[in-house]
Amino acid sequence: MDFNLSKEQELIQRAAREFAEKYIEPIGHQIDVENSIPPEIISGLGELDMFGIPFAEEYGGAGSGYSSYVLAMEQFGSASSGVAMILSAHTLGLGAISVFGTEEQKKKYMPKCCKGEHIASFAFTEPGTGSDPKQIATTATKEGDFYILNGTKRFISNAGFPGPLVLMAKETESGRVTAFIVEKFCEGYSISEPWEKIGMHGGPLLDIYLENVKIPAENLLGQSGFGYPILQLGISYGKVGVSSTALGGLLASYKEAVKYAKEKTHRDEPIGKFATIKVAIADLAEKYEASKWLVYRLGYLADTLKDPMQFAKEAALAKDFVCEEMINASRICMNVHGSYGLMKDYKAERIYRDSIMGSQVEGVSDMQKMIVAGVILGMK
Repeated sequence: MDFNLSKEQELIQRAAREFAEKYIEPIGHQIDVENSIPPEIISGLGELDMFGIPFAEEYGGAGSGYSSYVLAMEQFGSASSGVAMILSAHTLGLGAISVFGTEEQKKKYMPKCCKGEHIASFAFTEPGTGSDPKQIATTATKEGDFYILNGTKRFISNAGFPGPLVLMAKETESGRVTAFIVEKFCEGYSISEPWEKIGMHGGPLLDIYLENVKIPAENLLGQSGFGYPILQLGISYGKVGVSSTALGGLLASYKEAVKYAKEKTHRDEPIGKFATIKVAIADLAEKYEASKWLVYRLGYLADTLKDPMQFAKEAALAKDFVCEEMINASRICMNVHGSYGLMKDYKAERIYRDSIMGSQVEGVSDMQKMIVAGVILGMK
């Protein structure tokens, strides 16, 4: 049992930390207020190969696995959850192509995505689906060597960036859910304005409108009717990104609370002298350390665990625990700041708003517990 990072992992972690501290952290408030990430941040991440960390070198990736991916995502999530959200959703979509795509699909879509020139998306959710794939209303109608797609997808990350979109639709002939690769901004593809969400600003969520979108049959991902297994495994890998982003939020809560406890004075002494503040800092340290090793382990399991159901359980367990702990940590950080934490001048306020997002996206908390218990008890 080795808890040490490899030289490669240390280099990736350091590169991510340095980029986050130099380029993202100074404009974190700007990103939050404007709900937009400057293009130079995206291009800078691309130059560092941060869009392709877990993917094979032969398709343009870094070939460093999810074990390294979580290290980078933690640093980006600490500086700006919006930046981390873009990377997380991108890796979810591209991961589905990496696992289920044909050789031709991988060579066509992955290289530009791994360099950040294109940004991937994953589209399952619809206005009426919730988490139930049986409620999918988007249709795919086979016409010769093409499929015609019609429908609406809701709350889709990265829908406004060019690149591939992994999309779930119901085949009209068989009624089965199938996954397809759609090139965003093709004819018949349109998007809404970004939703105004409570946190993770800069990470855009949009609705997608498909009106007679015509795609070649070779853009079918996996097999016909295989959409649900792709969704299950894809979302499991997606939870690695969500968990890592939440871990970054925990780190941010910890750092901001420590900083404030040292700098804020009462009768010419730092407030860190008070027992209640000391207890709060220790509590944050405990929550961060426990969550860190759970997420790092999940990255390792994403690279090594072969049983999809066991991985689904571990991903759900980590995602639920860490996202809930981020909420708890942000509240403690807010308490350390007192009234100042309520002000937008302080990062504690942004972390507090960001924290609520993690437990709601890619499966709410109770659903994660149902997945965990279902695998433990051998019940669906």
